[in-house]
Amino acid sequence: MVATAIALAWANSPWSGGYESLWTTEVRLSVGGFELSEDLRHWVNDALMVIFFFVVGLEIKRELVVGELNDLRKASLPIVAALGGMIVPAAFYLALNTSGAGTTGWGIPMATDIAFAIGVLALLSNRVPSGLKVFLLSLAIVDDIGAILVIAVFYAGGVEFAWLTAAAAGVVLILVLRRANVYWVPVYVVIGAGVWLATLESGVHATIAGVALGLLAPARATDPGGFSDVLQRASELSSEPDAYSLRGVALQANETVSVAERLEHLLHPWSSFLIIPLFALANAGVVLSSEALGDAVTSRITLGIVLGLVAGKLIGISGASWLAIRFGLARAPEGVGWIHLVGGAAVAGIGFTVSLFITALAFDDPSVVGAAKIGVLAASLIAGAIGAALLLRAEPASESVGAEA
Repeated sequence: MVATAIALAWANSPWSGGYESLWTTEVRLSVGGFELSEDLRHWVNDALMVIFFFVVGLEIKRELVVGELNDLRKASLPIVAALGGMIVPAAFYLALNTSGAGTTGWGIPMATDIAFAIGVLALLSNRVPSGLKVFLLSLAIVDDIGAILVIAVFYAGGVEFAWLTAAAAGVVLILVLRRANVYWVPVYVVIGAGVWLATLESGVHATIAGVALGLLAPARATDPGGFSDVLQRASELSSEPDAYSLRGVALQANETVSVAERLEHLLHPWSSFLIIPLFALANAGVVLSSEALGDAVTSRITLGIVLGLVAGKLIGISGASWLAIRFGLARAPEGVGWIHLVGGAAVAGIGFTVSLFITALAFDDPSVVGAAKIGVLAASLIAGAIGAALLLRAEPASESVGAEA
């Protein structure tokens, strides 16, 4: 939020020229005869954001293996709700953009920014049942899967199959090393960097490499019941243990926690407190002049994004959830009433991070990009306010939606 405010203030200040000058600065990486040249904004979007999507991949893997999405009975409601929350916003957007430059932006209102959404729920914690938080987190994971597929399939450039084959070979090599029980992290870092570069050069967006690598991380501990042995070994150490003994205890302790969980714990602070603020600083600097705002108000792109995120998310998630519960396809979380569910659906209309990300992929014209970003910012504020207002009216429910239905 602070980075977004700084970007907006900077882009609309007398020093606005410095903002664009900074983020359009060319940065080159040369190795022998090979050179990779991008402006600073693209280094953030195509390189640093790979780490963000890698963490997303780790979260998806954990949820699929040991989390809320590993049981179809528990996962059915967030899956159905997420599908409604992607299809309806895209349809609302396309209803206003049937032709012209705006047609490629239909993926923008499909996204949910889970960090902002959970932030709103945290501010209203006394009015939000724990079941709603779990539901919204699970929905956001499914939403992320949908967004990743949309980026990979619909927002890829011309595909270079030689580079794509090289990326696939890197993924296969990682699988082989995993099968051979190779655990030395630097090997995977080097191969992962190669997969990222090959994906970038292939025309498929480089962030897909981050997701794929995250999904490859083992989500189950190799020694899940071994912590008591770790404690026993630690208790047997002398008061001045040698480095070899300490390393052995540490390695055994690591085996009691999955690789995915360890990596997520290590990278999440960097992703949340460095990469996402840098992304916001690089991409949220929209010029809010009277002319730009006037154009945005009449722009079908801006209106389509606002309609999709605000109304589409609320109607899509609530409607799909009602149908799933009404026809016995899913069961609502314990203690979640309809007012909570509708309020959560409204909060899911906060698109921000992934919506801005898809905006940069969907459009090239700076004026169109600006109109789309204004739509994302406005819609996220409106959706958050509507969701908060609905949840403030609610008392923690004593019975589930399923019981009410």
